Amino acid sequence: MISKSIQSCREAIYRDLQQCRRGTFKLFTDIDYDTFCRQAHPDFSPVGWHLGHIAYTEDLWLLQRCAGLKPVFPEYHQLFAADILPKKQRVFLPTLPEVELYLDAVRKKVLDYLEVAPIAEQERLWRFIIQHESQHCETVAFVLQMQRKKEGRHDTDLDTDTRINSLQQRGIKQQKFPMPNAQCPMPNAQCPITDSRAIEIPGGEFYMGSDAAEALDNERSRHLCYLEAYSIDRYPVTCRQYRDFMESGGYQNPDWWSADGWKWLQSAKVDRPLYWSENPAFNNHPVCGLSWYEAEAYCNFTGKRLPSEAEWEKAASWDAANQTYRIYPWGEEQPNGSLCNHGNNIANTSPVDAFPKGASAAGCWDMLGNVWEWTASTFDAYPGFESYPYRGYSQVYFDGEHRVLKGGSWATFPQAMRSSFRNWYYPGVRQIIAGFRCATA
Repeated sequence: MISKSIQSCREAIYRDLQQCRRGTFKLFTDIDYDTFCRQAHPDFSPVGWHLGHIAYTEDLWLLQRCAGLKPVFPEYHQLFAADILPKKQRVFLPTLPEVELYLDAVRKKVLDYLEVAPIAEQERLWRFIIQHESQHCETVAFVLQMQRKKEGRHDTDLDTDTRINSLQQRGIKQQKFPMPNAQCPMPNAQCPITDSRAIEIPGGEFYMGSDAAEALDNERSRHLCYLEAYSIDRYPVTCRQYRDFMESGGYQNPDWWSADGWKWLQSAKVDRPLYWSENPAFNNHPVCGLSWYEAEAYCNFTGKRLPSEAEWEKAASWDAANQTYRIYPWGEEQPNGSLCNHGNNIANTSPVDAFPKGASAAGCWDMLGNVWEWTASTFDAYPGFESYPYRGYSQVYFDGEHRVLKGGSWATFPQAMRSSFRNWYYPGVRQIIAGFRCATA
């Protein structure tokens, strides 16, 4: 007889598998074959490759290595494995219906295996596979955004009525969320900007990281961390705030840039974030699509700094009054449309004060969803780190060159969102859905 706890775990995995897959297929609704196969940037694979790789990985780990079954569609092995073809050769793809058939064939066998799998032993792997799909779907979302940008179509051009209906369904008032095509009611195109006073975080210990079944290897082990008192901004930096930096010659003045940052800027030759919009309706949205170097330069311009990863996580997760750690800034309730902007529910940024129910115990808003947030920290192992399920997932990136991002974005699925979750990229990358908030000593 199966215990209730094992059965409930099995049912939860089933729900997450299916919820995640619905989100995956939604991304590919009405997509044409050219978009499916196109490489939008040399550093990223075509969106169609990501879809096939999701099926390949699920087949490899759950069906072949756990269930001992033969590969489903072995002819796709070379195409969709992560370590065989270079990204520029991943453009020769089957059609979308053919790849969807591949996903469905794998998933049917996976669900059959789930009914008999030793979940007590394998839960961590199943959770990994769900998050693997979630992470690739986020990559699909911003690659599609890059393609729209290249074609001269922007997320700011999405249908206004669709946005209003989506927001109203989630209980978010229209007046709190300026539509991209709406006229700003304030003189001189100045939309209201929310109070951005910093939050004081007292010194002391808190628990950082996670040992939960869903925690990825780089989140482990949970450990005590001591921090001196510091201040962190209540909200991410907004477009209006960042415009001050741009209009003050921030991209032309080397005084605000580190030596590495200025070298990067001379090579990148940019003067604004990648996903920048001049529409004043975005004034109170977080700035988005910028590199770590740009975030660092803005902080220098304002006399502040980027928070460390530990400072960010404490502000997001630690309930000082009760001396407890929160899985999410607001508590233990899983992310939903009333708590944060995620899962492509809106498919764009939202105002930094649109989700009051999602505030942390410390009083910080918008810490999960909307935009990933750069931190000052270099990606490295926590005490007790052990690679899982393979060395290449995290350990190879402990190279001293990658910077940590926290929080998730509007494209992040709920299965890959929590205060302890860690993302990492090179500091010069700006294609991801990333912004930042400031801190002071």
